[in-house]
Amino acid sequence: MQEGRKRIFNIIEIGNKDDAPSAVFDGFIVTVILLNLFVTLAQTFNEMSPYAGILGIIELITIVIFTVEYILRVWTADYLYPDEKVKWKARIRFIVSAYGLIDLFTIIPYFLPLIFPEGAVAFRIFRVIRIFRLFKINAQYDAFNVITSVIKEKKDQLISSMCMILILMVASSLCMYSLEHEVQPDHFENAFSGIWWSVSTLLTVGYGDIYPVTAAGRVMAIIISFLGVGMVAIPTGIISAGFVEQYTEFKMLGGSVNDTKLKYITSRIGEESGFVGKKVGEVKYMPDMIPVMIIRGDEKILPQPELKFEKDDLLVMGVNTLS
Repeated sequence: MQEGRKRIFNIIEIGNKDDAPSAVFDGFIVTVILLNLFVTLAQTFNEMSPYAGILGIIELITIVIFTVEYILRVWTADYLYPDEKVKWKARIRFIVSAYGLIDLFTIIPYFLPLIFPEGAVAFRIFRVIRIFRLFKINAQYDAFNVITSVIKEKKDQLISSMCMILILMVASSLCMYSLEHEVQPDHFENAFSGIWWSVSTLLTVGYGDIYPVTAAGRVMAIIISFLGVGMVAIPTGIISAGFVEQYTEFKMLGGSVNDTKLKYITSRIGEESGFVGKKVGEVKYMPDMIPVMIIRGDEKILPQPELKFEKDDLLVMGVNTLS
């Protein structure tokens, strides 16, 4: 029974391309997600009304698959969180996790209208959460891990740039209110009524429903448009710089593994190591040693905290020789 549960966990949770059932399951779930999204989109077209019955059956089948998968993930959550000694705590931890909530909200929008028919329209908006399941599949791959790592690493700079954009939005709204209120009291009614105009001007080329008509207002709009181009480019530059840093580090690590001036230790990950299935950030390493690379087949992978070890991975550890 225990071995069967662990095998189910390995199939549904770990995207191991060397494990045929696991790889097939990943492909199957991606197909089901895409099929479910297709049905959700198709149901919005009047031309698809004659096929409403078929679409409803397909949606029901995909929801049943999602429900079974969710139950299996809850059932095997103690393998996902091996540090939890009590199974029910591990299950609660999965349920309240980001991916657990995504899985749950994938299912709920289908059943809630059956229980509360009067709220059917309101519940439909939750169906959009199903698309986030694709991020869960992508998270198994190193390219996606690099994206999330860059955002986490640069979050302080990104937050600062967003605060600057918000300040500029409020300031531009106040300026346009002062210049345009008397001429367009219906559009610039109060200090914050110009927020929509400032957002559309700073982040796009302008929506066109609200625009300045006075000479001073137009001059201010030109200045704000120029400032907006520069301000919006700041987060883009931060993220781009983060990607360059990540891939530069990756290349440096890849080239330095065989550098005799640096001391590296390699070890093959086996079942006896206790690392298999654990995240890089969860493992306790020896003092003065840090993981610098994971070699998986022909791939060289940066050891992101959320990356999970797989059997037969070659772990490259860097040793601090100065300590």
